[in-house]
Amino acid sequence: MPVSAILTAGPIARARNGVIGRRGKLPWRLKSDLAIFRAVTMGKPVIMGRKTWDSLPRKPLVGRMNIVLSRDGSFEPHGAVVCEEFSEALSIGREQAEEDGQAEVCVIGGASLFGLALPRARRLYLTEVHAEVEGDVVLDPIDESQWREVRSERHEAGDEDEYSFTFRVLERL
Repeated sequence: MPVSAILTAGPIARARNGVIGRRGKLPWRLKSDLAIFRAVTMGKPVIMGRKTWDSLPRKPLVGRMNIVLSRDGSFEPHGAVVCEEFSEALSIGREQAEEDGQAEVCVIGGASLFGLALPRARRLYLTEVHAEVEGDVVLDPIDESQWREVRSERHEAGDEDEYSFTFRVLERL
């Protein structure tokens, strides 16, 4: 019997002060991090909240099953599956991942969904943005004593990236 796809939190990008969003958008321009996000999530089911869905510049995210959590029964986004419960979204994501031969289901936002996913996640994709920025969405602190870092890549600021950042992969102990 095949093993169920693992739940991953992220990719999550957060500033030093925990900010992950500002007025429904990302509070920075990091083209390199967006490329990492695409590479990590491509072909995998992604679970997101309604506000994250609304913030996407192009919907749905191509090449991925888009699963949106919403309590609004009349919400019918083109190209996405809507669920009212996180457990239902995870079950649908795992079924799709198995059909597609994928090993992961990725929770991609927002902050409240990360709060639901982190205690159950086996892997965490985390972009540490080397800046303190203003924003209105803050990620709760992550207890890193429960994780071990298996990969870390530093990226310097430049023409395409407003700030330097470190992309990290952590796995649950």
